[in-house]
Amino acid sequence: MQKLISINPIDFESLISEDHYIIDNLLENLLNAEIKKLFLKANDCIEDENYSDALIFYDLILSIDSKNISALIDKGTTLQITGQIKSAICCFDNALAISPHNVDALINKGSAFHLDEKYLDAITCYELALKIDKKCSMALAYKGLSLGEMGKLSEAIMYFKKALSIDQYCTLAQISKETAQNLLNSKSKKL
Repeated sequence: MQKLISINPIDFESLISEDHYIIDNLLENLLNAEIKKLFLKANDCIEDENYSDALIFYDLILSIDSKNISALIDKGTTLQITGQIKSAICCFDNALAISPHNVDALINKGSAFHLDEKYLDAITCYELALKIDKKCSMALAYKGLSLGEMGKLSEAIMYFKKALSIDQYCTLAQISKETAQNLLNSKSKKL
């Protein structure tokens, strides 16, 4: 005679949650692949200086993932290139609402303010970035640029030197330091 084997009741809830986990992962992977394709298309548009189409691809990414920090920053940068400064700042603000300590968003927001000749607002953004990362050479260099625009050449040179002490290949700081030094020298010769 055969022995009766006790069958444990099937835990349907764990099977269902496992299936949802598998399905959720598959969907997430498909969406990530789609987002990756859209980023590549946007990058191709940027390389071709086709900014309006790049913006369309960033909007498509954001329709899939409204909290995609990279898409928000890249869209903001593209808007900035096309002269849409207020819209660019809005994108950077959206990125900062999601990730308040995002140094890239802060630097790009500062850069947009700089283009709009709001140098104090730009400096505020750079200072916030430097509170997060004291060794951010780009924030130092950009702060130097804004100080230079405000006529504070000696202070600007100091920030360019700080940036170069962290990253000796920071061309923005190198070129700006030389320019500011030449301007300062020409001012002192006139006196």
